[in-house]
Amino acid sequence: MTAIADNAMAAVLARRWRDPAAWTTTVDICAILLAASLPWSTSLVGIFATVLLLTRLPFLDLAALWRLARRPICAVPIALFALAAIGMLWSDADWAARTYAVKPAAKLLFLPILFYHFQRSERGLWVLIAFLVSCVLLEAASWLVAFAPSMTMKPHGFETRGVVVKDYIDQSQEFALCAVALVYPVIQLLRAGRIWQAALLAAIAFSFVANMAFVIVSRTALVTMPIMVAVFGLVHLRWRTNLMILAGVAALGTVAFLASPQLESTVTSFSSDYRQYKETGRATSIGERLEFWQKSLRFVAEAPVFGHGTGATRGLFERAAEGQTGAAAAVIGNPHNQTLNVAVQWGLLGVATLYAMWLCHLMLFRGEGLVNWIGLLVVVQNIFTSLFNSHVFDFHEGWMYVLGVGIAGGMALKAFATDNSASVQSLGHGTGR
Repeated sequence: MTAIADNAMAAVLARRWRDPAAWTTTVDICAILLAASLPWSTSLVGIFATVLLLTRLPFLDLAALWRLARRPICAVPIALFALAAIGMLWSDADWAARTYAVKPAAKLLFLPILFYHFQRSERGLWVLIAFLVSCVLLEAASWLVAFAPSMTMKPHGFETRGVVVKDYIDQSQEFALCAVALVYPVIQLLRAGRIWQAALLAAIAFSFVANMAFVIVSRTALVTMPIMVAVFGLVHLRWRTNLMILAGVAALGTVAFLASPQLESTVTSFSSDYRQYKETGRATSIGERLEFWQKSLRFVAEAPVFGHGTGATRGLFERAAEGQTGAAAAVIGNPHNQTLNVAVQWGLLGVATLYAMWLCHLMLFRGEGLVNWIGLLVVVQNIFTSLFNSHVFDFHEGWMYVLGVGIAGGMALKAFATDNSASVQSLGHGTGR
């Protein structure tokens, strides 16, 4: 009997091994785990991304993937990675620095795989929901840590109020994205008369905003979140409704500013940091950024077309900091601006490629519906937060971009293909009559 059972099990496993649907399910599970782990871990993201790639390979239609890879939504990010790889040839940095600088662009190579898979999968929305649920759990933990700091998972000496893992910049990016993304389904549910469901999602969105107002928020999220809300209004609402929302947001922002010492401190730090930098040259956050940007512009002017090469940024800043003090003495390998980060290394050619990628992905999400809204929001957030950081190349925000665009983009491509097929069939039936 044992031998019979073993043979039966072996037969089942063999069938599953040869079953494309089983492999598709496995990839879906990997994507869900990848999205759920992103708010919490960096190592798990790398593990699940690798497993996702390996489990997608056995039944990959190479001809279909090649056709997809030639489309601008894939070809341009691939070109940006290729430019980073080729840029090692004219860099004067050591090879360890050149290789290290290529790695942040490598995640862009996942975009064709995600587009390809979620054109065929039925579980794309599950992955997006997994990310939302994970962020809700992180938010609950953030409130807990705000009142019980010893509960944080951060190493001693790196604790930040209300931050459980990673840092407050990553956390703010997640919470801002989730809060604004939920506005669309809330509006749709209200229009459909599903009040309780709308109230639940609105409460979740409000809880994210409350956490950023009363626990901790990054200045980048504070600046870019109103832009994200404005994009929603311009795309989905009438101008009168936009004016009402603008007045409401202004009123709530004023109340939150007056009620939250944490938010007041964050807002006033803009002017205080700038004033200290201008008056004393102190290395404040804003002062250092202004120094990074000014020096980066000089570096770009020295090599405007092809840049200084991959990984050359730190060496340039080291030479520029010689004999300097305060903010001017800061040395960094990332100028905290995506455009300048690209321009210093690969010149205007790199900037054109970066902007082409953003434009292609914006155009991908021109349609209606929740999926297009999420994809559009991910791209818009990345563009505007990249004014103050290098959020295409940063690990956490870069993976937010790749996952959001890749999954929502695959679903959008699938919906577009389905609509086209339905139109062709309808036209065929009409011709037949």
